[in-house]
Amino acid sequence: MSLSRIVSEDQRLIILRVLSEDAGYSHNEYVIQAALAQLGHHVSGDVVKTQIAWLEEQDLLTTEDNGVLIATLSTRGDDVAHGRATVPGVKRPRPGA
Repeated sequence: MSLSRIVSEDQRLIILRVLSEDAGYSHNEYVIQAALAQLGHHVSGDVVKTQIAWLEEQDLLTTEDNGVLIATLSTRGDDVAHGRATVPGVKRPRPGA
């Protein structure tokens, strides 16, 4: 497995976990970018949008764009974020995480 794949899978899991921790299960692209940076992924806004789009294609979240991209976790995305389901391309959370 390549390093870039490992990094992408981790970024996708982090995005799902960040959304799952919000009372409304949603955040804007800038909050997600800041959360990724706090967890060691200093990425551009384009990378954040690309990862969000990939997660949307997998039905793990939905988006709304009113000048700022808002991502909202789906039920399936919550299952993946907590390890109750797996999706190739998203890192599986560690037990107890």
